[in-house]
Amino acid sequence: MNLNKCVNQKIKGQNGNVSYNGAGKDKPNERRRCILGYVVALCNEGGGSVVIGMTDSYPHKVVGTKQCENGIGQLASDIYRDLAIRPNIYEIYEDEVTKTGRVLVISVPPHPTGKVFKFEDVPLMRVGEELKPMDDKTFISIIQEQEPDFSEQICEGLSIDDLDKEAIRILKEKYSRKQKNISFTSLSDVQALSDLNLIVGEKVTDAAVLLVGREEVISRIFPQAKVMLEYRNTESQIHFDSRKEFGQPFFLLIDELWKEINNRNGFVPVREGAYIFDIPFFNEEVIREIVNNAFAHRNYRLKMR
Repeated sequence: MNLNKCVNQKIKGQNGNVSYNGAGKDKPNERRRCILGYVVALCNEGGGSVVIGMTDSYPHKVVGTKQCENGIGQLASDIYRDLAIRPNIYEIYEDEVTKTGRVLVISVPPHPTGKVFKFEDVPLMRVGEELKPMDDKTFISIIQEQEPDFSEQICEGLSIDDLDKEAIRILKEKYSRKQKNISFTSLSDVQALSDLNLIVGEKVTDAAVLLVGREEVISRIFPQAKVMLEYRNTESQIHFDSRKEFGQPFFLLIDELWKEINNRNGFVPVREGAYIFDIPFFNEEVIREIVNNAFAHRNYRLKMR
């Protein structure tokens, strides 16, 4: 048997005493350690095999099991009935000649795209040998699988002529410095953008428009992508004292935005020993990180001004 290429859960179950659904157990964490619980967890995590009849600790010796003897078909039917998961269940023997060392294998398929399976209304995942409620990050990543990546989608009707030459130049320069690859700046704009998957053939992606698109194109395609910088004299003030709008591509916007903020930057004098140092109200690294995160996580599908 070759179980090395999938996630496996080995259970001793010598006397066929592995619970099917955790019935009779009072605590939820104990009820989960059953066939249905393991099938749900493995399915959620890309598939794998529940192996009954082997020790769960290394070197995973075969101890044999009487689990579902002469009832493999019924077990498969029951799992499909209760979970709508169709496993491949089969038995193998350590010694095929004498038919000793029986091992039952429940091969669990991966979950369909965007589908999370639950046991007792709780989505499960494996943490070591335990079955735990699925964390939010894993849950969200699964349910979002059916959503196409917005950034790599083609922005129909646009071409490389709709991109800003200066923004592309800055992108190439910054990427070259980051990767310590000076030759990247010598690539043609088409080659550089293609290498970064910002264009596909002659087609422009949404990411390319937002990062290096011409301002008028961004305003037409993604009017909601603008950044509004407002100032107020007091924290509780509702109306702004001044407001400036930024609609440039990101590689132009990020520097222009910081310049505008820094023009109004003040300082706090901080004494250290015999010296007084001026600490700015707004730290450039912090501001840039905030803007980067806001740009990356913004919902560009909501096209509202």
